[in-house]
Amino acid sequence: MFTQVTKGIKVSVRTSFEGTFFKNYKMHYAFGYTITIENLTKDNVQLMARHWDIFDALKDMETIDGEGVIGRKPVIKPGKSHTYSSGCLLASPVGAMRGHYQMVNFTNGEEFEVEIPTFKFAAPFAIN
Repeated sequence: MFTQVTKGIKVSVRTSFEGTFFKNYKMHYAFGYTITIENLTKDNVQLMARHWDIFDALKDMETIDGEGVIGRKPVIKPGKSHTYSSGCLLASPVGAMRGHYQMVNFTNGEEFEVEIPTFKFAAPFAIN
């Protein structure tokens, strides 16, 4: 598990290898990840947007920006958490992701970034 705390928001990531498949005559490697965002502060916060940098050993880095996560902008109360799962397709059996969430504190209206720790993907057969 990969974990990081920024401004009282703890982000934990678990990854999994989901398998391989051919698409457009090329092999692709499917990875899953589950992220838990825990609010360790005394304030209600809301996740507004996300930014991802995706690293694939066989391709250039890809950047993705978007609103919320999986179609939601969750409000996370003090001491509570929000968990979601998603996935990533890579052209190689090895890669990584990193990024940040844009969040807002409901108590003072402050917008702030929460770092998502760099997490790695590796197909079991690619690990020595």
